[in-house]
Amino acid sequence: MLSLTIIQILQVLLNVVWWVIVIQFVLSLLIVFNVINTGSPFIRSLHDGLDRLTEPLYRPIRRILPNTGGMDFAPAVVLVLMAILNIILNNVAASILAGGAV
Repeated sequence: MLSLTIIQILQVLLNVVWWVIVIQFVLSLLIVFNVINTGSPFIRSLHDGLDRLTEPLYRPIRRILPNTGGMDFAPAVVLVLMAILNIILNNVAASILAGGAV
Protein backbone atom coordinates (compact mmCIF):
# COMPACT_ATOMS: atom_id res chain seq x y z
CA MET A 1 0.00 0.00 0.00
CA LEU A 2 3.01 2.31 0.27
CA SER A 3 3.18 2.32 -3.53
CA LEU A 4 -0.43 3.43 -3.73
CA THR A 5 0.23 6.27 -1.28
CA ILE A 6 3.21 7.46 -3.32
CA ILE A 7 1.08 7.39 -6.48
CA GLN A 8 -1.63 9.45 -4.77
CA ILE A 9 0.94 12.01 -3.57
CA LEU A 10 2.33 12.28 -7.10
CA GLN A 11 -1.19 12.83 -8.45
CA VAL A 12 -1.81 15.61 -5.93
CA LEU A 13 1.47 17.26 -6.93
CA LEU A 14 0.51 16.98 -10.61
CA ASN A 15 -2.81 18.62 -9.79
CA VAL A 16 -1.09 21.50 -7.99
CA VAL A 17 1.31 22.05 -10.90
CA TRP A 18 -1.64 21.97 -13.32
CA TRP A 19 -3.36 24.75 -11.36
CA VAL A 20 -0.16 26.82 -11.20
CA ILE A 21 0.15 26.62 -14.99
CA VAL A 22 -3.51 27.53 -15.53
CA ILE A 23 -3.30 30.48 -13.12
CA GLN A 24 -0.10 31.66 -14.81
CA PHE A 25 -1.78 31.44 -18.23
CA VAL A 26 -4.84 33.43 -17.11
CA LEU A 27 -2.64 36.03 -15.37
CA SER A 28 -0.53 36.39 -18.52
CA LEU A 29 -3.64 36.94 -20.63
CA LEU A 30 -4.92 39.58 -18.21
CA ILE A 31 -1.56 41.35 -18.38
CA VAL A 32 -1.31 41.14 -22.19
CA PHE A 33 -4.83 42.56 -22.64
CA ASN A 34 -4.06 45.27 -20.07
CA VAL A 35 -6.86 44.21 -17.73
CA ILE A 36 -4.30 44.28 -14.95
CA ASN A 37 -0.80 45.70 -15.09
CA THR A 38 2.52 44.85 -13.57
CA GLY A 39 2.75 48.29 -11.99
CA SER A 40 1.10 46.77 -8.94
CA PRO A 41 3.73 45.22 -6.66
CA PHE A 42 1.42 42.29 -5.85
CA ILE A 43 0.71 41.46 -9.50
CA ARG A 44 4.39 41.84 -10.41
CA SER A 45 5.53 39.56 -7.59
CA LEU A 46 2.79 37.00 -8.32
CA HIS A 47 3.71 36.94 -12.01
CA ASP A 48 7.44 36.68 -11.25
CA GLY A 49 6.85 33.92 -8.69
CA LEU A 50 4.75 31.87 -11.09
CA ASP A 51 7.38 32.33 -13.81
CA ARG A 52 10.09 31.08 -11.47
CA LEU A 53 8.01 28.03 -10.56
CA THR A 54 7.22 27.03 -14.13
CA GLU A 55 10.40 28.01 -15.99
CA PRO A 56 12.25 24.78 -15.03
CA LEU A 57 9.39 22.82 -16.63
CA TYR A 58 9.25 24.96 -19.76
CA ARG A 59 12.97 25.40 -20.47
CA PRO A 60 13.72 21.89 -21.82
CA ILE A 61 10.57 21.96 -23.96
CA ARG A 62 11.36 25.41 -25.37
CA ARG A 63 14.74 24.08 -26.50
CA ILE A 64 13.00 21.35 -28.52
CA LEU A 65 10.05 23.31 -29.92
CA PRO A 66 10.60 25.50 -32.98
CA ASN A 67 10.47 29.27 -32.48
CA THR A 68 6.90 30.39 -33.18
CA GLY A 69 7.36 34.08 -32.52
CA GLY A 70 4.98 35.39 -29.90
CA MET A 71 3.23 32.08 -29.22
CA ASP A 72 4.62 29.91 -26.44
CA PHE A 73 3.42 26.32 -26.71
CA ALA A 74 5.55 25.03 -23.82
CA PRO A 75 2.69 25.27 -21.25
CA ALA A 76 0.40 23.24 -23.51
CA VAL A 77 3.09 20.58 -24.02
CA VAL A 78 3.67 20.40 -20.25
CA LEU A 79 -0.07 19.98 -19.62
CA VAL A 80 -0.29 17.18 -22.20
CA LEU A 81 2.72 15.41 -20.69
CA MET A 82 1.19 15.78 -17.23
CA ALA A 83 -2.08 14.27 -18.48
CA ILE A 84 -0.16 11.31 -19.93
CA LEU A 85 1.73 10.85 -16.66
CA ASN A 86 -1.55 10.95 -14.74
CA ILE A 87 -2.98 8.21 -16.98
CA ILE A 88 0.10 6.09 -16.35
CA LEU A 89 -0.19 6.64 -12.59
CA ASN A 90 -3.89 5.71 -12.68
CA ASN A 91 -3.09 2.48 -14.53
CA VAL A 92 -0.34 1.59 -12.08
CA ALA A 93 -2.68 2.29 -9.15
CA ALA A 94 -5.39 0.14 -10.71
CA SER A 95 -2.88 -2.65 -11.23
CA ILE A 96 -1.81 -2.44 -7.57
CA LEU A 97 -5.42 -2.49 -6.39
CA ALA A 98 -6.16 -5.49 -8.60
CA GLY A 99 -3.25 -7.31 -7.01
CA GLY A 100 -1.19 -7.47 -10.18
CA ALA A 101 2.49 -6.88 -10.52
CA VAL A 102 3.65 -3.37 -11.28
